[in-house]
Amino acid sequence: MKQNAAEFLGTFWLVLGGCGSAVLAASFPELGIGLLGVSFAFGFTVLTMAFAIGDISGCHLNPAVSIGLWAGGRFPSRKLLPYIVSQVAGGIVAGGVLYVIASGAPGFEASQGFAANGYGAHSPGGYSLFAGLVSEVVMTMFFVLVILGTTQKAASKALAPVAIGLALTLIHLISIPVTNTSVNPARSTGVALYAGSWAIKQLWLFWLAPIGGALLGAAAHRFLTTSTSAGARSHRAGATPTRRASASA
Repeated sequence: MKQNAAEFLGTFWLVLGGCGSAVLAASFPELGIGLLGVSFAFGFTVLTMAFAIGDISGCHLNPAVSIGLWAGGRFPSRKLLPYIVSQVAGGIVAGGVLYVIASGAPGFEASQGFAANGYGAHSPGGYSLFAGLVSEVVMTMFFVLVILGTTQKAASKALAPVAIGLALTLIHLISIPVTNTSVNPARSTGVALYAGSWAIKQLWLFWLAPIGGALLGAAAHRFLTTSTSAGARSHRAGATPTRRASASA
């Protein structure tokens, strides 16, 4: 229950911090933080929560990440559904809080965006469905690859949150114009329910593409680490006779 609660709170923070920066501060007159600021806001939410709850739940904050860790052999099947439910619930509650705050400004219309993800007419740059699909799959693949790589035993545990937070920042810098950047079904669901029917109709893509990308990232990590381990074992096996011969001489 504590792990699920940590995932709920962490995802709440990600959606409120990331989407909140987009809705409330990105284009604020004269002082708006713009796309650069929104990108860093998403990265900072993951970075701060990784330090806060990383030792409790692993700080997934994302159904695609949980699925990627499961596919990578780093997360048990029995925890997968409770984590996903907690993450989606955290995103939805955060979306509700953000809606209450944003609706306090005159002229606010959630249907005009509300940081929801979209393609075609609802893409910030007018990008097509196919472009959005490719973007979300590739970005999520590399996000999961970074997570699996920086959290493996040989990596520095202290620096993992920094690398993961910067990876999410970079992903947003690249892909906000394409889909408003999802790579996270919980983040997409959390605001789509308040943005209106168009966002709900397009939500399928922001579940399908991130999950597909996560599975590809897990497969890539397995391939890279299996090859490395096999090569290291082969090298050690080949070196053994030489050491023994040297010692005998």
